[in-house]
Amino acid sequence: MSDVLELVDVSVVRDGRALVDDVSWSVKEGERWVILGPNGAGKTTLLNIASSYLFPSTGSARILGEQLGKVDVFELRPRIGMAGVAMADKLPKRQTVLETVLTAAYGMTATWQEQYDAVDEDRARAFLDRLGMTDFLDRKFGTLSEGERKRTLIARAMMTDPELLLLDEPAAGLDLGGREDLVRRLGRLARDPYAPSMVMVTHHVEEIAPGFTHVLMIRQGKVLAAGPMETELTSRNLSLCFGLPLLVEHRGDRYTATGLPLG
Repeated sequence: MSDVLELVDVSVVRDGRALVDDVSWSVKEGERWVILGPNGAGKTTLLNIASSYLFPSTGSARILGEQLGKVDVFELRPRIGMAGVAMADKLPKRQTVLETVLTAAYGMTATWQEQYDAVDEDRARAFLDRLGMTDFLDRKFGTLSEGERKRTLIARAMMTDPELLLLDEPAAGLDLGGREDLVRRLGRLARDPYAPSMVMVTHHVEEIAPGFTHVLMIRQGKVLAAGPMETELTSRNLSLCFGLPLLVEHRGDRYTATGLPLG
């Protein structure tokens, strides 16, 4: 399998502080990765490098076979799907759900004078249907609940048929029902052999959908563990990652983590 993403000795330094520090990590075609870590660990920084919106201060980053710094990122970015709060903030709240997804076909955030083919509209409708949004096509994006907005963003990220799908805390802000609905839908996507390689950032192991294969744990900008979920998502590794004693349990096809009682 070829590398979809390859970081070698990557550091990002801002105001004398390393947001990520000497990170080496690779994602191969067909893998589904979760990035776990506390606030400020460097998770979103890694995702911003993977999306080509942030360049390393030192080290090298290859995305879909292209070296950052030696490729036209405007040609690379349509091959990468991105869903997260940063994208949501750029999207006009007056647009309908269908328009919000359609604009991704032109790499835009708002409709202007572009003409969409029937195939574009059919594709947008299909992704929205897959994420349970068929009844919301004509709703304004700004009127959606948090869960409906998250599902719209994922449909939008899939619109360009990306080779790499990046999800930045897709379950953040959701209630229990919304989280479980989203996890179920992400699990269906993760188990689809035709779906792109995926990287998801989260704080919570409960948000890891069935079908995700690998985990990267990061703390204070440094990688603590990286590899297959079944060997690396352990109580020891998670405790080191979050800085307190944690017990990881694997029940069925889901994970939970709880703090150990204070002595």
